[in-house]
Amino acid sequence: MSEPVVHGTVADGFEPVRDAFARNFTEHGEVGASVSVVVDGEVKVDLWGGTTDREGGTPWEADTLVNVYSTTKGITALCANILADRGQLDLDAPVTEVWPEFGQAGKAAMPIRYLLTHEAGLPVVDEALPENSVLDWEHMVGALERQAPMWEPGSAQGYHAVTFGWLVGEVVRRVLGTDTFADALRELVTEPLGVDFHVGLPDSEHHRVARLVRDAPQLVGVGNSEGVEPESRPAYARGDEELQRLIEAFTSPDSLAMRSLGLASRPFAPSNNSAEWRRAQVPAANGHSNARALARIYGAIARGGEIDGVRLLSPEGVARAGREQVAGPDAVLVMPTRRSLGFMMPVPGSPDRRGPNSFGHSGAGGSIGYADPDRALGFGYAMNRMWPGGFMDPDPRAQALVEAVHQCLDGH
Repeated sequence: MSEPVVHGTVADGFEPVRDAFARNFTEHGEVGASVSVVVDGEVKVDLWGGTTDREGGTPWEADTLVNVYSTTKGITALCANILADRGQLDLDAPVTEVWPEFGQAGKAAMPIRYLLTHEAGLPVVDEALPENSVLDWEHMVGALERQAPMWEPGSAQGYHAVTFGWLVGEVVRRVLGTDTFADALRELVTEPLGVDFHVGLPDSEHHRVARLVRDAPQLVGVGNSEGVEPESRPAYARGDEELQRLIEAFTSPDSLAMRSLGLASRPFAPSNNSAEWRRAQVPAANGHSNARALARIYGAIARGGEIDGVRLLSPEGVARAGREQVAGPDAVLVMPTRRSLGFMMPVPGSPDRRGPNSFGHSGAGGSIGYADPDRALGFGYAMNRMWPGGFMDPDPRAQALVEAVHQCLDGH
């Protein structure tokens, strides 16, 4: 394979990140991607390369966007944390204080906090949903109002793969009084920072979006790559008892994992490369962005909540947002997870190379954005080739980039 053309800039001392980014193309089959690193408010890495489709006809540009899937959750969670930091949202108050209709089906006393920590017991919707229902905000919000929890709220934590977005997003929208979650996101985050992060992408920006591509289907049921059939999922059989439980969770159509993740797939959602999906508002799964925006957002968080004179959170708000809330077996994913207030944290003993106090969110296929307050580091990575391992295996592309960043910062 010929050497890839990598565009952008790296500061002195961060050349290993450029090298790792280039190797992702030659060694890991990268198609198109961007990576960005912000340290103590300064951009140290801003790189992009490859193409926006498998055919290679359109180069990935500095402003190319891509669907970052669940990396969206971190930005949605940030909106709620901003409101809590400002005193506009009491995380320990019942959801019904801001969203009265939510109190149906035994949910009247549930605190807002549980929506962020995935303890609400609402990862799935039991009622029959019409085709492409996730495109209809009011329909999905109504279904969650009527839904009874799958477990006693607060007694367990389980990944709310798609419902997280409507649950947290509706609270944010109601507190701010905006017509849509997209309006709230712009007001709280993207316009103050001047970043390219969208939930509900305007049609005028669709020409900048890279197409998601996949060589083989993921084990998890997130996404809608055309031509992928469930029965063709890889087995990943290794003979390990825990792994066998994971395989069952991610292959049985009746499991909580598959039902939860499947809300972002047909028949409930259109193709992830369709205009309908791009313009919808699914704040858990269809954010469209790039590494530069992710690194700037998390770069602000990592240095006490402020960057270039724009303050998103107070230092106390950053500490609250990044403080571990739940850890242990996940009732949906059937694997250990560790979470703060809406953000993923590294699980001790896992292959995750982020710093132990890092928090952010990754997305299906490999994208990730996170803050590492110990290093004042904001990191973003976005790509269009979906890594086939899903939740079963760490994405070596992102991990290699993180390792290179640490090499540069820690002098190893």
